[in-house]
Amino acid sequence: MKTPVTILHTDNPDASREVLAKGHPDLEIHTCDSYEALPAMIADTGAEVIYSVRFGGTPSFPRQALIDAPTVKWVSVGGSGTDHMNPWDPDTLTVTNSAGVAADMMAQYAMGALFHFALDLPGFRAAQTRREWISGKVEPIDGKTVLILGLGQTGMAVAARMKALGLTTIGVRARPKDTPNVDEVHGMQALPDLWPRADIIVACVPLLDSTRGLVNAAAFAAMKPDAVIVDVSRGGVIDEAPLVNALETGTIRGAALDVFSIEPLPADHVLWGFDNVIITPHCSSVYDGWDLKSVEMFSENLWRYRKGEALSNIVNPERGY
Repeated sequence: MKTPVTILHTDNPDASREVLAKGHPDLEIHTCDSYEALPAMIADTGAEVIYSVRFGGTPSFPRQALIDAPTVKWVSVGGSGTDHMNPWDPDTLTVTNSAGVAADMMAQYAMGALFHFALDLPGFRAAQTRREWISGKVEPIDGKTVLILGLGQTGMAVAARMKALGLTTIGVRARPKDTPNVDEVHGMQALPDLWPRADIIVACVPLLDSTRGLVNAAAFAAMKPDAVIVDVSRGGVIDEAPLVNALETGTIRGAALDVFSIEPLPADHVLWGFDNVIITPHCSSVYDGWDLKSVEMFSENLWRYRKGEALSNIVNPERGY
Protein backbone atom coordinates (compact mmCIF):
# COMPACT_ATOMS: atom_id res chain seq x y z
CA MET A 1 0.00 0.00 0.00
CA LYS A 2 1.25 3.48 -0.88
CA THR A 3 2.34 5.80 1.91
CA PRO A 4 2.57 9.14 0.10
CA VAL A 5 3.92 12.22 1.86
CA THR A 6 0.88 14.46 2.18
CA ILE A 7 0.39 18.19 2.71
CA LEU A 8 -2.79 19.76 4.04
CA HIS A 9 -2.83 23.31 2.64
CA THR A 10 -5.62 24.98 4.59
CA ASP A 11 -6.36 27.84 6.94
CA ASN A 12 -7.61 25.35 9.55
CA PRO A 13 -4.52 23.11 9.76
CA ASP A 14 -4.77 21.59 13.23
CA ALA A 15 -8.36 20.40 12.96
CA SER A 16 -7.78 19.22 9.39
CA ARG A 17 -4.74 17.22 10.44
CA GLU A 18 -6.72 15.62 13.27
CA VAL A 19 -9.43 14.49 10.85
CA LEU A 20 -6.96 13.06 8.35
CA ALA A 21 -4.78 11.39 10.98
CA LYS A 22 -7.79 9.45 12.28
CA GLY A 23 -8.19 7.78 8.92
CA HIS A 24 -4.49 7.51 8.08
CA PRO A 25 -2.47 7.30 11.31
CA ASP A 26 0.55 5.86 9.50
CA LEU A 27 0.99 8.69 7.01
CA GLU A 28 3.53 11.49 7.12
CA ILE A 29 1.22 14.52 7.16
CA HIS A 30 2.42 18.13 6.93
CA THR A 31 0.30 21.26 7.26
CA CYS A 32 0.68 24.64 5.60
CA ASP A 33 -1.54 27.62 6.37
CA SER A 34 -0.18 30.20 3.94
CA TYR A 35 0.25 30.64 0.21
CA GLU A 36 3.80 31.89 0.57
CA ALA A 37 5.16 28.88 2.45
CA LEU A 38 3.72 26.15 0.23
CA PRO A 39 6.41 26.04 -2.51
CA ALA A 40 9.21 25.55 0.01
CA MET A 41 7.28 22.91 1.93
CA ILE A 42 6.66 20.92 -1.25
CA ALA A 43 10.37 21.07 -2.10
CA ASP A 44 11.50 20.21 1.42
CA THR A 45 9.12 17.27 1.95
CA GLY A 46 8.91 15.87 -1.56
CA ALA A 47 5.13 15.72 -1.13
CA GLU A 48 3.22 13.51 -3.53
CA VAL A 49 -0.33 14.41 -2.46
CA ILE A 50 -1.65 17.85 -1.58
CA TYR A 51 -5.07 18.80 -0.27
CA SER A 52 -5.50 22.50 -1.00
CA VAL A 53 -8.12 25.09 -0.09
CA ARG A 54 -8.25 28.41 -1.96
CA PHE A 55 -8.50 30.35 1.30
CA GLY A 56 -6.68 33.54 0.30
CA GLY A 57 -8.29 34.38 -3.02
CA THR A 58 -7.27 33.46 -6.54
CA PRO A 59 -4.74 36.13 -7.60
CA SER A 60 -2.00 35.04 -5.19
CA PHE A 61 -2.84 31.32 -5.15
CA PRO A 62 0.42 29.31 -5.54
CA ARG A 63 -0.79 27.42 -8.58
CA GLN A 64 2.61 27.24 -10.25
CA ALA A 65 4.15 25.52 -7.24
CA LEU A 66 1.57 22.76 -7.51
CA ILE A 67 1.81 22.45 -11.28
CA ASP A 68 5.62 22.49 -11.52
CA ALA A 69 6.59 20.33 -8.54
CA PRO A 70 7.97 17.05 -9.95
CA THR A 71 6.94 15.06 -6.88
CA VAL A 72 3.29 16.14 -6.78
CA LYS A 73 1.04 13.55 -8.43
CA TRP A 74 -2.37 14.47 -7.04
CA VAL A 75 -3.94 17.75 -5.90
CA SER A 76 -7.25 17.43 -4.08
CA VAL A 77 -9.06 20.78 -4.25
CA GLY A 78 -11.04 21.48 -1.10
CA GLY A 79 -13.97 23.08 -2.95
CA SER A 80 -15.81 22.34 -6.17
CA GLY A 81 -14.28 24.99 -8.46
CA THR A 82 -10.91 24.26 -10.05
CA ASP A 83 -10.51 27.27 -12.35
CA HIS A 84 -7.69 28.56 -10.11
CA MET A 85 -5.71 25.42 -11.06
CA ASN A 86 -6.16 25.76 -14.84
CA PRO A 87 -4.45 24.75 -16.97
CA TRP A 88 -2.80 21.48 -15.96
CA ASP A 89 -1.70 18.34 -17.77
CA PRO A 90 -3.93 15.42 -16.68
CA ASP A 91 -1.29 12.99 -17.92
CA THR A 92 1.14 14.14 -15.22
CA LEU A 93 -1.12 15.58 -12.53
CA THR A 94 -4.46 14.37 -11.22
CA VAL A 95 -6.80 17.03 -9.85
CA THR A 96 -9.91 16.12 -7.90
CA ASN A 97 -12.48 18.36 -6.27
CA SER A 98 -14.91 18.18 -3.35
CA ALA A 99 -18.06 18.53 -5.43
CA GLY A 100 -21.13 18.23 -3.25
CA VAL A 101 -19.53 19.29 0.02
CA ALA A 102 -21.48 22.56 -0.01
CA ALA A 103 -24.20 21.83 -2.57
CA ASP A 104 -27.03 21.83 -0.04
CA MET A 105 -25.87 25.10 1.51
CA MET A 106 -25.57 26.82 -1.85
CA ALA A 107 -29.06 25.61 -2.76
CA GLN A 108 -30.36 27.14 0.46
CA TYR A 109 -28.62 30.39 -0.48
CA ALA A 110 -30.57 30.37 -3.75
CA MET A 111 -33.80 29.71 -1.85
CA GLY A 112 -33.05 32.62 0.46
CA ALA A 113 -32.62 34.92 -2.53
CA LEU A 114 -35.91 33.72 -3.99
CA PHE A 115 -37.81 34.52 -0.80
CA HIS A 116 -35.90 37.78 -0.29
CA PHE A 117 -37.32 39.22 -3.48
CA ALA A 118 -40.72 37.51 -3.43
CA LEU A 119 -41.42 38.84 0.08
CA ASP A 120 -39.91 42.28 -0.65
CA LEU A 121 -37.83 42.08 2.50
CA PRO A 122 -35.71 45.13 1.56
CA GLY A 123 -38.85 47.26 1.15
CA PHE A 124 -40.29 46.20 4.48
CA ARG A 125 -36.95 46.72 6.21
CA ALA A 126 -36.70 50.23 4.78
CA ALA A 127 -40.22 51.01 6.00
CA GLN A 128 -39.33 49.64 9.42
CA THR A 129 -36.30 51.92 9.56
CA ARG A 130 -38.62 54.85 8.78
CA ARG A 131 -41.15 53.52 11.35
CA GLU A 132 -43.73 53.66 8.59
CA TRP A 133 -46.77 51.39 8.35
CA ILE A 134 -47.04 50.90 4.60
CA SER A 135 -49.60 49.23 2.38
CA GLY A 136 -47.50 46.18 1.59
CA LYS A 137 -48.01 42.84 -0.06
CA VAL A 138 -46.08 39.63 -0.58
CA GLU A 139 -45.77 37.54 -3.71
CA PRO A 140 -46.42 33.80 -3.98
CA ILE A 141 -43.72 31.66 -5.56
CA ASP A 142 -46.14 28.92 -6.64
CA GLY A 143 -45.86 28.18 -10.33
CA LYS A 144 -42.73 30.22 -10.91
CA THR A 145 -39.99 28.88 -13.15
CA VAL A 146 -36.33 28.49 -12.19
CA LEU A 147 -33.62 28.19 -14.83
CA ILE A 148 -30.57 26.38 -13.47
CA LEU A 149 -27.30 26.92 -15.31
CA GLY A 150 -25.32 23.76 -14.69
CA LEU A 151 -26.67 20.53 -13.26
CA GLY A 152 -23.75 19.25 -11.23
CA GLN A 153 -24.04 18.57 -7.51
CA THR A 154 -25.05 22.16 -6.72
CA GLY A 155 -27.47 22.47 -9.62
CA MET A 156 -29.19 19.22 -8.66
CA ALA A 157 -29.48 20.38 -5.04
CA VAL A 158 -31.05 23.63 -6.26
CA ALA A 159 -33.47 21.66 -8.43
CA ALA A 160 -34.55 19.41 -5.57
CA ARG A 161 -35.38 22.32 -3.28
CA MET A 162 -37.05 24.44 -5.92
CA LYS A 163 -39.15 21.48 -7.05
CA ALA A 164 -40.22 20.87 -3.45
CA LEU A 165 -41.37 24.50 -3.31
CA GLY A 166 -43.62 23.98 -6.31
CA LEU A 167 -41.53 25.67 -8.98
CA THR A 168 -41.09 24.48 -12.54
CA THR A 169 -37.45 23.49 -12.97
CA ILE A 170 -35.50 23.92 -16.20
CA GLY A 171 -31.82 23.11 -16.42
CA VAL A 172 -29.01 23.34 -18.93
CA ARG A 173 -25.89 21.21 -19.04
CA ALA A 174 -23.14 20.48 -21.54
CA ARG A 175 -24.38 16.93 -22.03
CA PRO A 176 -28.17 16.90 -21.59
CA LYS A 177 -29.66 13.88 -19.87
CA ASP A 178 -32.63 13.15 -17.62
CA THR A 179 -31.91 14.64 -14.21
CA PRO A 180 -33.90 14.12 -10.97
CA ASN A 181 -36.23 17.00 -10.05
CA VAL A 182 -35.63 18.79 -13.36
CA ASP A 183 -38.69 19.09 -15.58
CA GLU A 184 -36.71 19.99 -18.70
CA VAL A 185 -33.03 19.49 -19.49
CA HIS A 186 -31.48 21.31 -22.42
CA GLY A 187 -28.09 21.94 -23.92
CA MET A 188 -26.46 25.35 -23.58
CA GLN A 189 -27.48 26.24 -27.13
CA ALA A 190 -31.12 26.41 -26.00
CA LEU A 191 -30.51 29.37 -23.66
CA PRO A 192 -31.83 32.09 -26.02
CA ASP A 193 -35.25 30.42 -25.83
CA LEU A 194 -35.03 29.79 -22.08
CA TRP A 195 -34.10 33.24 -20.73
CA PRO A 196 -37.61 34.67 -21.33
CA ARG A 197 -39.25 31.80 -19.45
CA ALA A 198 -37.38 32.15 -16.17
CA ASP A 199 -38.50 33.98 -13.04
CA ILE A 200 -35.29 33.12 -11.22
CA ILE A 201 -31.98 32.11 -12.78
CA VAL A 202 -29.35 30.32 -10.72
CA ALA A 203 -25.80 30.13 -12.08
CA CYS A 204 -23.95 26.98 -10.90
CA VAL A 205 -21.58 26.31 -13.80
CA PRO A 206 -17.78 26.15 -13.52
CA LEU A 207 -15.77 28.98 -15.08
CA LEU A 208 -14.50 27.77 -18.45
CA ASP A 209 -13.86 29.37 -21.81
CA SER A 210 -17.31 28.13 -22.80
CA THR A 211 -19.05 29.65 -19.75
CA ARG A 212 -17.15 32.93 -19.40
CA GLY A 213 -19.69 35.67 -20.11
CA LEU A 214 -22.46 33.07 -20.42
CA VAL A 215 -24.93 35.55 -18.92
CA ASN A 216 -24.33 38.49 -21.23
CA ALA A 217 -26.10 41.53 -22.69
CA ALA A 218 -28.23 39.41 -25.02
CA ALA A 219 -29.29 37.23 -22.08
CA PHE A 220 -30.35 40.21 -19.96
CA ALA A 221 -32.25 41.71 -22.89
CA ALA A 222 -34.22 38.49 -23.23
CA MET A 223 -35.12 38.12 -19.52
CA LYS A 224 -38.40 39.01 -17.91
CA PRO A 225 -38.42 42.46 -16.27
CA ASP A 226 -39.18 40.81 -12.92
CA ALA A 227 -36.47 38.13 -13.26
CA VAL A 228 -33.94 37.63 -10.46
CA ILE A 229 -30.49 36.19 -11.06
CA VAL A 230 -28.51 34.32 -8.40
CA ASP A 231 -24.81 33.65 -8.93
CA VAL A 232 -23.05 30.98 -6.86
CA SER A 233 -20.71 29.93 -9.67
CA ARG A 234 -17.51 31.89 -10.34
CA GLY A 235 -16.80 35.50 -11.17
CA GLY A 236 -16.77 35.87 -14.93
CA VAL A 237 -19.78 33.66 -15.70
CA ILE A 238 -21.95 36.78 -15.52
CA ASP A 239 -20.71 39.67 -17.64
CA GLU A 240 -20.80 42.44 -15.04
CA ALA A 241 -21.04 45.46 -17.34
CA PRO A 242 -24.37 44.40 -18.91
CA LEU A 243 -25.54 43.24 -15.48
CA VAL A 244 -25.03 46.76 -14.15
CA ASN A 245 -26.84 48.16 -17.17
CA ALA A 246 -29.76 45.77 -16.66
CA LEU A 247 -30.03 46.85 -13.02
CA GLU A 248 -29.80 50.55 -13.87
CA THR A 249 -32.46 50.33 -16.56
CA GLY A 250 -34.81 48.02 -14.68
CA THR A 251 -34.40 45.29 -17.29
CA ILE A 252 -34.37 42.76 -14.43
CA ARG A 253 -35.75 42.87 -10.91
CA GLY A 254 -32.58 42.18 -8.98
CA ALA A 255 -29.64 39.94 -8.27
CA ALA A 256 -28.02 37.94 -5.48
CA LEU A 257 -24.30 37.81 -6.13
CA ASP A 258 -21.79 35.72 -4.20
CA VAL A 259 -18.96 35.82 -6.76
CA PHE A 260 -17.32 38.58 -8.78
CA SER A 261 -14.72 39.03 -11.49
CA ILE A 262 -12.52 40.85 -8.95
CA GLU A 263 -12.51 39.62 -5.37
CA PRO A 264 -12.66 41.23 -2.90
CA LEU A 265 -15.15 43.48 -4.68
CA PRO A 266 -13.58 46.97 -4.72
CA ALA A 267 -15.20 49.41 -2.32
CA ASP A 268 -15.92 51.83 -5.15
CA HIS A 269 -17.64 49.26 -7.37
CA VAL A 270 -21.02 50.41 -8.62
CA LEU A 271 -22.72 47.14 -7.59
CA TRP A 272 -22.49 48.11 -3.92
CA GLY A 273 -24.96 50.93 -4.48
CA PHE A 274 -28.00 49.00 -5.74
CA ASP A 275 -30.87 48.44 -3.31
CA ASN A 276 -32.01 45.46 -5.39
CA VAL A 277 -28.69 43.62 -5.21
CA ILE A 278 -27.56 41.24 -2.48
CA ILE A 279 -23.76 41.12 -2.21
CA THR A 280 -22.09 38.38 -0.21
CA PRO A 281 -18.30 37.75 0.02
CA HIS A 282 -18.00 34.41 -1.84
CA CYS A 283 -19.42 32.59 1.16
CA SER A 284 -22.49 30.73 -0.13
CA SER A 285 -20.52 27.50 0.36
CA VAL A 286 -19.10 28.41 3.76
CA TYR A 287 -20.72 26.99 6.88
CA ASP A 288 -19.38 25.72 10.18
CA GLY A 289 -17.59 22.46 9.52
CA TRP A 290 -17.62 22.51 5.72
CA ASP A 291 -13.83 22.36 5.54
CA LEU A 292 -13.62 19.33 7.81
CA LYS A 293 -16.35 17.59 5.84
CA SER A 294 -14.21 18.24 2.78
CA VAL A 295 -11.17 16.73 4.52
CA GLU A 296 -13.28 13.65 5.32
CA MET A 297 -14.08 13.31 1.61
CA PHE A 298 -10.37 13.65 0.86
CA SER A 299 -9.54 11.02 3.47
CA GLU A 300 -11.88 8.51 1.80
CA ASN A 301 -10.37 9.28 -1.59
CA LEU A 302 -6.88 8.98 -0.18
CA TRP A 303 -7.61 5.38 0.72
CA ARG A 304 -8.46 4.73 -2.92
CA TYR A 305 -5.20 6.36 -3.94
CA ARG A 306 -3.17 4.33 -1.47
CA LYS A 307 -4.74 1.08 -2.67
CA GLY A 308 -4.21 1.96 -6.32
CA GLU A 309 -7.93 2.30 -7.01
CA ALA A 310 -9.63 4.87 -9.23
CA LEU A 311 -10.20 8.20 -7.50
CA SER A 312 -13.58 9.88 -7.14
CA ASN A 313 -14.26 13.38 -8.47
CA ILE A 314 -11.40 13.51 -10.97
CA VAL A 315 -11.69 16.80 -12.86
CA ASN A 316 -11.24 17.02 -16.61
CA PRO A 317 -9.45 20.36 -17.15
CA GLU A 318 -11.28 20.94 -20.44
CA ARG A 319 -14.73 20.40 -18.94
CA GLY A 320 -13.96 21.89 -15.52
CA TYR A 321 -15.69 19.03 -13.67
